[in-house]
Amino acid sequence: MKIQKILNVLTLLTGAIAVTATSLWIGKQAYSWLPPQAAAESQLIDNLISFLVTLGSFIFLGVTSTLMYSVIFHRAVKDDFTDGPAIEGNITLEVVWTAIPILLVFWIAGYSYQVYEQMGIQGPSQLVHLHNPLGMESAYAATKDSPDTALAEPVEKIDVLAKQWAWVFHYPEKDVTSTELHLPSDRRVRLALNSEDVLHGFYIPAFRLKQDIIPNHNIDFEFTPVRPGQYRLTDSQYSGTYFATMQANVIVESPEEYHQWLSQAATQKPSPAKNQAASEYAQTSNQSVQTGWATVPPAAPPLVNSPG
Repeated sequence: MKIQKILNVLTLLTGAIAVTATSLWIGKQAYSWLPPQAAAESQLIDNLISFLVTLGSFIFLGVTSTLMYSVIFHRAVKDDFTDGPAIEGNITLEVVWTAIPILLVFWIAGYSYQVYEQMGIQGPSQLVHLHNPLGMESAYAATKDSPDTALAEPVEKIDVLAKQWAWVFHYPEKDVTSTELHLPSDRRVRLALNSEDVLHGFYIPAFRLKQDIIPNHNIDFEFTPVRPGQYRLTDSQYSGTYFATMQANVIVESPEEYHQWLSQAATQKPSPAKNQAASEYAQTSNQSVQTGWATVPPAAPPLVNSPG
C-alpha cells in the first residue's frame, strides 16, 4: 500500500513538472507569434502576453492530462456496469477549487495593472501618456543640474488627423504634411490625435499600441520607437464603407535620416495625395447602374508635401 502511494506521488510530481516545463516553453513561443518589437512599450505587452499564454497552457495541459490519466489508468473493467462509490460533497475541495481561480484572476489583474502603470496610461482622460519603460534618454533628458534621469519632454511632436478615409500627419517643426508617418528611432514622440468626423482607432501592431481617437477631442499619445524599419498603421475602429483602405506606412529611421527627410519634404510644394477610398468612390459613383445603399463620400484627398 505504501509503495502504491509513493508511486502515485511520483507520478503526480512527474506530471506536474512535465506540464510546467511544457507550459513555460509554449509561453516562450508566444514571442514569435507577434510582429517584431518596434517600440519600447512592446516589450511590456509581449511579456504580459507570454505570461497569459503560459498560465493558459498550464491550466489546459493540467486538466487534459488529468482526464487522460483517469481514462487510461482508472477506467472500469470490461462488462462492469455497477455504480461507483457514493461520494458526498467535500467542503475542502470546493473551497480550494473556488479559491484558486479567484487568486489567478487577482494575479492576472495585478500583473496587467503593473504593466499599465509602467506604460503610464492615465485612465480615461484626454491625455494618454506612455512613460518609456526602458528608460531611454533623449535630447530632453535631465541635465547636470537635475539628477532626475527621466524623460522630461518628447523630442518630436506630430499632429495626426484621422478622417474618412485617410491618415494625415503634420510636422509643426518644418510645417510639413504627409500621408506617411515618419518617426525617429530611439527618440520620444508625442502625437496629437484628432478626428475630423467619426470615431477612429490609432493602431500599430508592431508597437503594441492602440488608442481610440474621439471627434472634437485632442488626445496626446506618447511612445518611443526603437527599431528602424517600415510598419503599418491601421484603423482599429470600423469607420464606414471604405474602412479597409484607411492604412498608412510608418517609417522608423535614424534621427539623421528623419531630419533629412523632413528638410527635403519642406522644399516640396503641397499636392493632392493618392487616396484609395476617393478613387473607389469615384468609380462607384460613375457606374450607370446604382446598387446598394448610399455611402458617405470620402473626404477630399489631403494636400501634402510628401505623398509617400
